[in-house]
Parts: sequence; structure tokens; C-alpha cells
Amino acid sequence: MTLVRLNQDMFPSFNGLFDNFFSTELNDWRRNNFSQDNSTLPQVNIKETKDSFEVEMAAPGMDKDNFDIQLDHQLLTIISQKESREQVENENYTKREFNYSSFQRSFHLPDSANADEISASYREGILCISIPKKEEAKPRAAKSIAIA
Repeated sequence: MTLVRLNQDMFPSFNGLFDNFFSTELNDWRRNNFSQDNSTLPQVNIKETKDSFEVEMAAPGMDKDNFDIQLDHQLLTIISQKESREQVENENYTKREFNYSSFQRSFHLPDSANADEISASYREGILCISIPKKEEAKPRAAKSIAIA
């Protein structure tokens, strides 16, 4: 029986993607990622396609106006604030309920991201952010080179 050691350098693009996207978020958790009411932060899915990075954040019950998405030097920050007030008046009492919630999540974009073309949409409780890749970062077809 032979033991085989996995070489971590075999998958540089996979490792690079996660290093660029997630390392600072975890190391700088308190400053860039928080929930004001100590609830859990919305879950995020990040996938890479040949042309872009796709970020999906589960945020049900929100409106698109509750979000503020900012980009500052390759740091993508998603901020959400929601306030709701309810007042019920009866002849014997008045009941008021206030609810405030907010969160912030930040992600460092890889150098291959085209920051000028980022777009976002909110549908059915999911915030979707599309981050296109720069042309030079997209995969290219194999090219045959003539020998002179």
C-alpha cells in the first residue's frame, strides 16, 4: 500500500478564489460583518462561472430599498436596514411594536473581477449580485501556433 499526499498546488484557481473572496471576511469579522440585533447573518452562496462570480444572499421579507451595496477598493459591502412599526389602538389600550434590524457583510473581490460592471437584483427573497470577470481573466480556446 502506498500513501499519496495531495499537493495543494494542484488546484490554484480554486484555492485562489476562496482565498480572495473569504480570507479577509473571516479575519476581519467584527468590522465588516455584523448583525445589529445579534441575529444570524443571511446565508450567502458564491459561485464562479466562466464569465462571472455570482453572489446570492438569502434575505426574505426585505424590499430592494432595504439594501445598500457599496464598492470601495475591491471591497464589496452589502448593508441592510429595515424598520417596521405597528400600532393598534383600542378603546382601553394602545399597543405599539417597533422592530429594527440591520446587518452588514463584506467581501474582497478577486483581481479578476470587473468592478465597473457589477449588477444586482432582488427577487423572491434572494439578493443576487453579478460580478463579471475582466476579459483577460476569462478562459480562452486553445490556439495553434505556427512554426516559422
